[in-house]
Amino acid sequence: MTDRTFDIGDRTVDRLGFGAMRLTGEDIIGAPDDEDAAREVVEHAVEAGVDLIDTADSYGPGVSERLIGEAIGDDEDVLVATKAGLLRNREGDWLPHGDPDYIRNQVLCSLDRLRTDTIDLYQFHRPDPDTDFEESVTTFGELKDEGLVSEVGLSNVSVEQLETARDHVEVATVQNRYNVGDREESDVLEACEEYGIGFIPWAPINGDDIDGVDAVEKVADDHDATTRQIALAWLLERSDVILPIPGTSSVDHLESNLEATEISLSDEEVERLTDAGSN
Repeated sequence: MTDRTFDIGDRTVDRLGFGAMRLTGEDIIGAPDDEDAAREVVEHAVEAGVDLIDTADSYGPGVSERLIGEAIGDDEDVLVATKAGLLRNREGDWLPHGDPDYIRNQVLCSLDRLRTDTIDLYQFHRPDPDTDFEESVTTFGELKDEGLVSEVGLSNVSVEQLETARDHVEVATVQNRYNVGDREESDVLEACEEYGIGFIPWAPINGDDIDGVDAVEKVADDHDATTRQIALAWLLERSDVILPIPGTSSVDHLESNLEATEISLSDEEVERLTDAGSN
């Protein structure tokens, strides 16, 4: 990596974080079978040096945030990012809901579950076709002005929506789908690079995107590494603004993911992996 860290507002974090979506039950609904084990994963991540944890109020819903709060409380050395803007139901659907009153209600719930007075990074989870995008974004900006959140981020947005949001609030991060096998959001990444905005790729090591990419498997063999580790190493080399947040409910998988920071890819390998992905 050319730079191991990135500044989100006035906080400097290591670029490889931890995604806490998988701390919940099946289909990201309800509590996990073993809550102690879930809390242990969070605790182990922090002990291993992870200082960026990403979650959302819709994971559970509420379960992931609660477990993080119980595991580490308001740890001043860890930047905890959460999101609002999606509803859940028992069928596991993800339903956009960006109503300003709803967002204001949800920030209070997240503050309580995370056991903090201020959310480090609050992200609009997904634009809502039934709510004016500018109204939703402005609400996040107001929450920052009121001191309930420190920084504002976006998720699942287009370049045009990012530009619109920047007219109303300082955008610290954008979280869109992106990995070695899925580059559909490359234009958003390029915009983040231009503006110095952190780009948090969700599904950074999605097996459906990585499996079958011959270049990933070849580089993994050459480094005696897993394909997931190579996919993470490539993201860290791909751009200094990328902050991958691989998620897991296993301490062993967490350790494996963190080992990706120890892999040094050659320029030729980075180019080969870059050329191998879809554009």
